[in-house]
Amino acid sequence: MSDVSLLSNSSSDTVDVSAAKPKPVAEVRDMQRHVPQGHRRTAIVLIPACSNQVGTHAAHTVQRKYADAVFYGSQCTTLFIPAMGKELDIDVLLDMADGVFLSGSPSNVNAELYGETISQPHLPQDVFRDEVTIPLIRQALARGIPIFGVCRGFQEMNVAFGGSLHQAVHDVAGLNDHREDKTAPVEVQYAVAHPVRVQANSMLAKLTGKGELMVNSVHGQGINRLGEGLVAEAFAPDGLVEAFRIEAHPSFGLAVQWHPEWKMLENPDSLALFAAFGDACRAYREQKDYRRARLRSELDSLGDE
Repeated sequence: MSDVSLLSNSSSDTVDVSAAKPKPVAEVRDMQRHVPQGHRRTAIVLIPACSNQVGTHAAHTVQRKYADAVFYGSQCTTLFIPAMGKELDIDVLLDMADGVFLSGSPSNVNAELYGETISQPHLPQDVFRDEVTIPLIRQALARGIPIFGVCRGFQEMNVAFGGSLHQAVHDVAGLNDHREDKTAPVEVQYAVAHPVRVQANSMLAKLTGKGELMVNSVHGQGINRLGEGLVAEAFAPDGLVEAFRIEAHPSFGLAVQWHPEWKMLENPDSLALFAAFGDACRAYREQKDYRRARLRSELDSLGDE
């Protein structure tokens, strides 16, 4: 068995290296100018990678737009977690973490995790990522570490809290087709698609100052049953949940179905979300450093006695 055959993704989720294009240097420079000169990214944010295939080789991948959004928008240091499945020691990772960002992905969350049979087995799955993210979410919450999820990450968080998903939103009576046109240019795929109604006095309303946001729509799965302890923050016109917060989280536990990382610098609402996430990560880091310094001081005092 080759290492490629170990991947749970179908061939439709492979990466064509010859067709891949690096982000234009000018676009990266624009992001760099957004960061105050001399700023130090002291907070560390974990980003779980996907199992993927690059050419003939198995790979752990994170799309650059997600890393850039956290690095420049949240102004945090990014650390990628390989999709090693159950073999990964989550506690070791969280010991160094000040935040967790859960990105989108072409793959679907395994329906067996919420008690259903996979209805569309031809679509890409990523069992190894599932085995990392579900316990990561739960253990990060237990420590009070800030968590931000988008698209697949939004769906993962719902499943981690005992919720379920519509495996094909477009097949559910009364719901719209939320998928992108895969034949269109990527700029069209990620263009604004519909409004979302933001709940009054919600975390999302406070961060953006708005009761309605215009968002893109690039997903086939969506929330069916909302997980326990999650509070809906925004809804699509068809009633589908588009954002929620973790009610018990002490600082930042937010997830959205859309892609705020896309052209983040051109969207004040997206910038507001990533900036608030970064602030929460730095606050967590400061609290952690304070606790460690206090513990060292107490140990030193005991040694002097």
